[in-house]
Amino acid sequence: MAGEVLIERGETILRLYVLPPAGAQVGVFLPLDALFEVRVQAALRLWRVLNGSPPGRDPACLSSDRISRLILALRTLDGLDGGVSQREIAGVLFGREVSAGDWLSHDLHFRMKRLVRFARGLSNGGYRRLLLHPFRGR
Repeated sequence: MAGEVLIERGETILRLYVLPPAGAQVGVFLPLDALFEVRVQAALRLWRVLNGSPPGRDPACLSSDRISRLILALRTLDGLDGGVSQREIAGVLFGREVSAGDWLSHDLHFRMKRLVRFARGLSNGGYRRLLLHPFRGR
């Protein structure tokens, strides 16, 4: 009887789809497709957990830097939707007030331009790429 099995070790939960062999040893089937590298990482994590070792980093997790950038992008979109200027948003996000005269040549101006471009890209459908993580580019 085939079915899903969850293996829990501490905070790690591995979900498996099991096809029970008739008296044979258990194995892992890895198709040689575009996701082969990701599947190998998942198989290694399973093997480590089954042998009592720490599973290692989850390849599907976003890095803390990426999470911080996404949070900044969402806060930027909230400010822009509320009619707040980029200069005011930068002051709130980065804790540095910049005068209107210095704004166009200030490093925060250029940082905000990049952040606004990223945020608008997310709001225009780029957020879907997050659903593909870590499979982007494959």
